[in-house]
Amino acid sequence: MNLADLLTYADIGQLNRIANHYECSSNTHSKHELIQSILVTLGNSSFIEELVYDLPEGQLSFLNALLFDGRVNYSIEELTALAKQAMEPKGERPAAYFRDIVVQFTKRGWLFNGSTQQTKYLYRVPQDLKMKFMGVIRSKFIQLAEVVPEPSVYREEHHLMFEDMKLLLKFTDQYEIPLNQEGFMYKRTQQQLLDFLHVKEPLVGKAGWRFGYGRSYKEYPDRLALLYDYAIHQRYIAENNGILAITDEGTHVFEKSSDEELMQIFRYWLRLYKGAIPSLASVVYWIGECAKEWITVSSLLESMGEIIHPFYYDTNEAVLKQRILQMMMHLGMVRIGEHEEKGQVVRMTPWGNRLTVTCNAVQYTSR
Repeated sequence: MNLADLLTYADIGQLNRIANHYECSSNTHSKHELIQSILVTLGNSSFIEELVYDLPEGQLSFLNALLFDGRVNYSIEELTALAKQAMEPKGERPAAYFRDIVVQFTKRGWLFNGSTQQTKYLYRVPQDLKMKFMGVIRSKFIQLAEVVPEPSVYREEHHLMFEDMKLLLKFTDQYEIPLNQEGFMYKRTQQQLLDFLHVKEPLVGKAGWRFGYGRSYKEYPDRLALLYDYAIHQRYIAENNGILAITDEGTHVFEKSSDEELMQIFRYWLRLYKGAIPSLASVVYWIGECAKEWITVSSLLESMGEIIHPFYYDTNEAVLKQRILQMMMHLGMVRIGEHEEKGQVVRMTPWGNRLTVTCNAVQYTSR
């Protein structure tokens, strides 16, 4: 439903609260006049832009989460939980703080409860307001993106993730791979496998922490951990009695198209990393919008740092560079280079643009 529809169903109490919030001059006893004044106020694009730009710290993260969440209706408890996850996933603030943020959104006319017996305790965002918010946030992030010339050297991995998936399966099929008591390959076997793949990674050392990005992330390098967890999830390989073996499903991967399989790996990556990075899908989408040309990674961090939270010992810069951009490069979605003066720079690939459009834009265009 659009704003006009939801205003029509709203009771005069909520209409007055919205009108008072925006200091609309209208007859407080006339529902029709209240609706018209609110529509005129929120129909002003520059006013919406001002509202979004002036949001108190943290609230842009909540608004962003609402735009990319797949649900249409929310209970007050679900909204409170979403606000906490978006604004302060590891914080100590009480639920009442985030519930108050939800109330503020209703006073602004950004959230409405339903009109029927079944939906009167459920809330939703007007669809046309969603589209306006998306446009404003897009403009905000793009304006802050610093465009630079193409670097002399950059790295791109094209569809090597799929090629290495097939090599992982081929390696598993050719050799008997013993697993240790925790169910992981021994270091020597890992090194042999990594030497077999197109993209090399150093083995995981003993120092440091490794959790939050998948089951095998604890023991395997980042890219290999994603490949391995995906292959287990898809039942391409199986851990049986301390031995890793290819399955019947795994043998059919060699017949699949790279695009189809990479799309599935991308979607799996979004789900796998979402626990550590709740805003991941939206950040990937916004990178796609901002990096159609070569831009600096520092400007990306400056523009969308608020919606990227640290994860334990990972700062939000490390999350952006290592957990998001690095994995997007492994998935063939971005090229990463180094500018002599500006540092790390990034640009989307045509394949990356295709993935972000098909897997993220639908979050708001189809609702």
